[in-house]
Amino acid sequence: MSNQQTQLDHLFSALGDATRRAVLARLCQGPAAVSELALEFDMALPSFTQHLRVLEHSGLVVSEKNGRVRTYRLAPVGLKEAEQWLASQRSDWEKRFNQLDAYLNKIKENRDV
Repeated sequence: MSNQQTQLDHLFSALGDATRRAVLARLCQGPAAVSELALEFDMALPSFTQHLRVLEHSGLVVSEKNGRVRTYRLAPVGLKEAEQWLASQRSDWEKRFNQLDAYLNKIKENRDV
């Protein structure tokens, strides 16, 4: 499996969890410290930080430690990879649907003649 495939697996696995998506939505408003992010979720801090580690490992967020405070922010590059993969899949399916549409129209025209 290529590195790109592995990265996409990590990325979509990270996006597959509602808590992680909620963290990403919160980070769209701006960077936040772990303690600030954790306030919005009803779970133990170690469990919550595990979600943050998964997001960082997938390339969706980056963190920076300043003293005892670790701050997270979005990493748009990670989302861009997901967007590019989804766009290529959509393009392939649209091409297939267009070919099917053309084929069905051709069959319909032949019946009408």
